Amino acid sequence: MPFKFDVYERSAYREPAPIDRDSPFQSMMERFDVAAEILELSPGFYEYLCRPARMHVTSIPVEMDSGRVKVFEGYRVIHNDVLGPSKGGIRFAPDVTLNEVKALAGWMTWKCSLVDLPFGGAKGGVVCDPNEMSPGELERLTRRYTADLFDVFGPNKDIPAPDMNTNEQIMAWVLDTYSMHARKTENAVVTGKPVGLGGSEGRRQATGRGVMTVTLAALERVGLAPSECTVAVQGFGNVGATAAALLAEQGCSVVAVSDVTGGYYNENGLNLSEMRAHAERTGGTLEGYEAAQPLTNEDLLTLDVDVLVPAAKEDQIDRSVAEDVTARIIAEGANGPTHPAADAVLQNKGVLVVPDILANAGGVTASYFEWVQNRQGFFWTEEEVNRRLDRMMETAFDKVYATAEEYDVSLRIAAYVVGVRRVAEALRMRGIYA
Repeated sequence: MPFKFDVYERSAYREPAPIDRDSPFQSMMERFDVAAEILELSPGFYEYLCRPARMHVTSIPVEMDSGRVKVFEGYRVIHNDVLGPSKGGIRFAPDVTLNEVKALAGWMTWKCSLVDLPFGGAKGGVVCDPNEMSPGELERLTRRYTADLFDVFGPNKDIPAPDMNTNEQIMAWVLDTYSMHARKTENAVVTGKPVGLGGSEGRRQATGRGVMTVTLAALERVGLAPSECTVAVQGFGNVGATAAALLAEQGCSVVAVSDVTGGYYNENGLNLSEMRAHAERTGGTLEGYEAAQPLTNEDLLTLDVDVLVPAAKEDQIDRSVAEDVTARIIAEGANGPTHPAADAVLQNKGVLVVPDILANAGGVTASYFEWVQNRQGFFWTEEEVNRRLDRMMETAFDKVYATAEEYDVSLRIAAYVVGVRRVAEALRMRGIYA
């Protein structure tokens, strides 16, 4: 039964408020719209798939170390659960918004679908500055957030994971709080846990490993050997640092990286192990690292390199930056690092962009492995995890590349076509419950 799509009717589903072109949710929707038109989605299916299924907003009172009570705002958005329980991280940040969480939840839906996971998409967030909070305050915040969302979370309903400014310890508190309310230990309710609590080997490096895997696949498509290519990585957190190290292991020359303190460049290649050691000594940043030439983040994005890996935040590559990009390949380690207005510029320049919902899907794929291991009570070695991860990422890349050729579109639009099509087909088979 074919899906039919009517552009005039589709416009009726837009929110009546003026469109914010800088909105993360709008960025996601602009790409979704193109895929929906290619797939000829019916207006009803379009409306169903572009709207979040459920949005939860909660006030989180926390007793601070000073004794005063401070109330934080928390979010959990379930975008879609047609394929299975929803899956997505929780971020703690002072600038997190419901709109951003909605966009990230939508991206998770298409990302999980793209790599053939039995998950829908979700995302969570709390408006706070974890850098200004003590470990005790963060624990109380996490536990109250989890308790407030106890009826939302569940190993067969909604499964959180780490994201920006959250980590294994915070996931351990989520696990414990949920388990105390459930009156039984539920390891599968959360992923990204410490290995000692049912976490998976290889999970911490999985997103960066996925970036490496698809980058190698892209290099093969453009006929460039790893030993011949130079790489710049924006972001030196878990994803960026891991991707940089793994690409260097494959023979690439990583000539630039950056973090919140700025960029660092060496045309002969950086000593990444030395830089990671420096970051560990300084509390997680590269501030004060002197064995490289300093440069700005924007300079890094426009360096004369073969591969650019933006692994920081959203909308780092806008139209003006795109005009100056010289890389042949962009592998998006972050969510939404390229603004929609830059897509056409990059495509016209012949830049092969491996989109976020493909390039950084290694993290949720390894989270799926962790969930499976928890449910079966049997755990895999890191080599097994890496082998399965590489295979799934390579399969997803090949599928997206073939779809791009079939429809003569960019890899980004092809990734949305693959992801949206699987969810739409599942929705058609399940039907609409009335």
